[in-house]
Amino acid sequence: MSNQQIAADVLKLVGGKENINSVIHCATRLRFKLKDESAAKTEELKNHPDVIQVVQSGGQYMVVIGSHVNEVYKELTSLAGLGAATSDEDSPKEKQGIVNTFIDVISGIFTPFLGVLAGTGVMKGLLNLAVFLGWISTDSGAYQILYAAADAFLHFLPIALAITAARKFKANEFLAAALAMAMLYPGILTFAATADSFDFFGIPVIFSADIGGYASTVIPIILAVFIQSKVERFVRSFVPRYLSIFAVTLLTLLVMAPLTFIVIGPLGLVIGSVLGGVIEGVYNFSPIVGGILIGAFWQILVIFGMHWGVVPLAIMNLGTNGFDTLLPLAVAGVIAQSGASFAVALKAKDTKLKGLASSGAVTAIFGITEPTVYGVTLPLKKPFYAACIGGAVGGAIAGFFAVKSFAFSASIFIIPNMISTIEGVESNFVAGIIALVAAFVVAFVLTLVLGFDEKKQDEALEENENGTAPVAPTPVQTEDGKEVIASPLTGAIVALEDVQDAVFSSGAMGEGIAVEPTVGELRAPGNGEITTIFPTGHAVGITTEDGVEILMHIGMDTVEMNGEGFTKHVKQGDKIKTGDLLVTFDIEAIKAAGKLTVTPIVVTNTANFKEVEVSNVEKVAFGAEILTIVK
Repeated sequence: MSNQQIAADVLKLVGGKENINSVIHCATRLRFKLKDESAAKTEELKNHPDVIQVVQSGGQYMVVIGSHVNEVYKELTSLAGLGAATSDEDSPKEKQGIVNTFIDVISGIFTPFLGVLAGTGVMKGLLNLAVFLGWISTDSGAYQILYAAADAFLHFLPIALAITAARKFKANEFLAAALAMAMLYPGILTFAATADSFDFFGIPVIFSADIGGYASTVIPIILAVFIQSKVERFVRSFVPRYLSIFAVTLLTLLVMAPLTFIVIGPLGLVIGSVLGGVIEGVYNFSPIVGGILIGAFWQILVIFGMHWGVVPLAIMNLGTNGFDTLLPLAVAGVIAQSGASFAVALKAKDTKLKGLASSGAVTAIFGITEPTVYGVTLPLKKPFYAACIGGAVGGAIAGFFAVKSFAFSASIFIIPNMISTIEGVESNFVAGIIALVAAFVVAFVLTLVLGFDEKKQDEALEENENGTAPVAPTPVQTEDGKEVIASPLTGAIVALEDVQDAVFSSGAMGEGIAVEPTVGELRAPGNGEITTIFPTGHAVGITTEDGVEILMHIGMDTVEMNGEGFTKHVKQGDKIKTGDLLVTFDIEAIKAAGKLTVTPIVVTNTANFKEVEVSNVEKVAFGAEILTIVK
């Protein structure tokens, strides 16, 4: 299914644009803030073949898509006419509680740039590895350029935070960025380092040039932008519209600049210092217990979005200390999911599960665990428990040896980041590798020992489509030839462009034809495999032996019938022959529900072929030639 169609389906099922307060995305999921979550059709979203899972937590409505979420996000915002973040300023506010509000704010601020932070972190780690192996010298121009690219984002992090925080607090993004730039301005550092005293018209300013001022800090700018949003709104309330283009910025900065340097910034540093001290105190009290808890429960925190309470602390530690001890513990939990999924791939008998578990093991290694968790370990239960135990073991080892990460990473790329870049600070690099290997091996072995029930997972997937991706199609043959597609229905022919659904009539789903059925039976149009079948039975997708992907959608909006009047006779993964009965359906029940019975039959991978020829007939019976695929 195309990203545009996925986006259109998701947009419709969350209640449309009018039900969206805001939407952002992270590595695998769309994160909605909905006006009314009850208006979203959650079960239908879960049943969607291209939706891995739906998670409601922390005031967010999260639709897990997978690694191509960025493309779906772009299509969704384009279809709905949304910007990078939509406004909920005028929408009714729902009381979420302190914890949920905190999660919502933090995730909204950090999610947009987390990929960049991770990417630059990996770059910094690889550069450290190159220095460690003697491949590059720190005195070379090449090193200085690459290090600047790797380290600059974290150094100037307050600017990125200013922009995302302004979006969250409904303030002017560029005005917030200007405030952050003032906090990082080189002239301020020079003055603070050389002047006898630092004050603002006699009011003392607390500013430490020795630690780089506000470079790499987190809390000061977030607090400042929050206050800025209030000041800015107040200023706009009385400034004449014809002066607002410069007056709002002028007056807001006149208030916010001194207020930030005198009060907000120092307060933010104190709060950060206290939080860091608490975390350090807990960690020093029992690094092993801390490692066990974070390693074991990290993935559970991710599922519920609670990991956003830890991520900012890790970033803050990197900015303040130059290293962090929380990330190695979390990565142990991530790698353990890969180990469990790999064991499933080796032990599973079902080819579909093997393929899903194999891809899940790879994506988890690189820090993307949602497909692994929702599609493999969590539905099977025991592998998830095994991964939690593996994460606990790896976390305990990392905690005991005080393993550190010197750049941000939440994947296997943390390994080069565990090489110390600070003189006199021991990283325990070898212990870090042992911890990750232990997490993987323990989860792998336990999964093999505990086993899992494939039958139960298959039933769960059939009932809920719990995020499995359609089986990869057979490679298309490119030699000259044609493949005839038989009619899966008996009835009257309807041109695809006449179907009252723009998704089909526009050809967005592919070329094909439609049938107004007179017999309530849907049969196989060719030899192949069932790649998709909705739990409601209203839509079936097959891939023929020659790689033609065919979608048959019985009626319009029949998904809303929740399977009433439909009986499935096959399941996903079944091998089929032309004429095999796939679904029986009650035509009268569909009409009684106010739905159209016209059934599109489209070749969804039309682009892979030279032409899709439509038979020039008015009526067809089961097995009659309906489409010809020219290869």
